[in-house]
Amino acid sequence: MLAALVTEWGRHPVYTEVPEPDPRDGAEVAEVEASALTNLTRALVSGKHYASKEIQLPAVPGVDGVARLADGRRIYTGANGYGGMMAQRALVDPAGGVEVPEHVDSVTAAALPNPGISAWAALSHAAAVKPGDHVLVLGATGVTGSMAVQLAGTLFGAGTVVAAGRSTDRLAWLRSAGAHDTIAMGEQGLGARIAEMHAEHPFDAVLDYLWGQPAAEALTALAGSHPAAHYHPTRFVQIGSMAGPTLPLDAGVLRGT
Repeated sequence: MLAALVTEWGRHPVYTEVPEPDPRDGAEVAEVEASALTNLTRALVSGKHYASKEIQLPAVPGVDGVARLADGRRIYTGANGYGGMMAQRALVDPAGGVEVPEHVDSVTAAALPNPGISAWAALSHAAAVKPGDHVLVLGATGVTGSMAVQLAGTLFGAGTVVAAGRSTDRLAWLRSAGAHDTIAMGEQGLGARIAEMHAEHPFDAVLDYLWGQPAAEALTALAGSHPAAHYHPTRFVQIGSMAGPTLPLDAGVLRGT
């Protein structure tokens, strides 16, 4: 069968013939209809992810996807340890997936769960967003950030959702999809806008997909812009580092709040 194959860390996969999977341990061979090219998949095959050490090369990438079982059912499932899902066929646990409704196409069904579950977990557990909360999403124009904006205002009932990102087109769209206000990074001063909003109505939760300089500006603004900062805790949830792995932060920002 044909598959994507990674033969060297950090190199693009090649499209080539690989052996057919052998059924084992209750797993069955299923026809793969779609597999998502997520940041997780990219990080794993770059060799830089903490879980990369568990992968032996050559390897087929793809941590999840949609596959059709022998009985005709279509399920969203994860690769079960015997190989990735960027192949014509893969081994899957027939009882370990979620059946895909017929009105949802396979590409959409493969693409949604990874960012969707990530956004939901950040909102429900780490940020513990409650109805009426004031929420800021840093990096809202990315896929997961966009989903977090939509979920915050609908499923979680946030009172105000502010989306911060660089794509003005995406920010305009987010206004129609759940964002009550936006911050166009690069065109507007991020720290100044956060300070202005926080002083007027303190943020209850911040979801940060950026880190780096934007996170430093946001934390500094949150700490210094509201007279009741000591008494109104803001839950700052660090999720991604698209703007850089480190940040320059004055120690007093954390020590004084």
